[in-house]
Amino acid sequence: MTDQYQTWLWEKTGEKCIKALIKHDFDAFMVSNISEAKDRILNMVSGYETFGFGGSDTTRNIGVLEELIAGGKTIYDHWKGDILKEESLKVRMLQGQADCFFCSANAISMTGEIINVDAVGNRTNAMCFGPKKVIIVAGMNKVTPDLHSALNRVKEIAGPMRAKSLNMETPCAETGKCNDCNTPQRICRITTILHRKPMMTDVSVVLINQVLGY
Repeated sequence: MTDQYQTWLWEKTGEKCIKALIKHDFDAFMVSNISEAKDRILNMVSGYETFGFGGSDTTRNIGVLEELIAGGKTIYDHWKGDILKEESLKVRMLQGQADCFFCSANAISMTGEIINVDAVGNRTNAMCFGPKKVIIVAGMNKVTPDLHSALNRVKEIAGPMRAKSLNMETPCAETGKCNDCNTPQRICRITTILHRKPMMTDVSVVLINQVLGY
């Protein structure tokens, strides 16, 4: 019963968020589940040949990556197997030159801003400029009331959880609390806020009415 009301509440919240994103020139829509997201996204990208994938559990959990591989598309994914540092750097650079780039968001505000924090910069760079098409996929658990709460979500939720998932040796991965560290494995090094759609980049935002990612 609780899930029923959570779904209903997220539908209402998502409607407001989508309206704000569209007002800010993003192509944006909401779907009920990952199956619906997969079908719509595959239709959107049918004309592209090369695809970059940023570091994101969300984009990998919707099944698009496997379909693109099966279709013989060229994939630039630095999470693919145990690749050397030099090869990883090359793949990250190619992500920014792909026809289409997939990533998620650390937070999306109901007022229409998209927030991401990165360690290297390949994701935050590619989502702003380079690829012909950028698709940002996020679960409704990442939607917050406004920009201030979105930035707080990154610091208080997304950052510690992501660091823990990557087994980083950071204070937040131990305590669950950010202390603005200077440790070598700190992953919160670059913050981007898309206040509006970048002028020369076609960006679609797909909100999924489920819990996805960190």
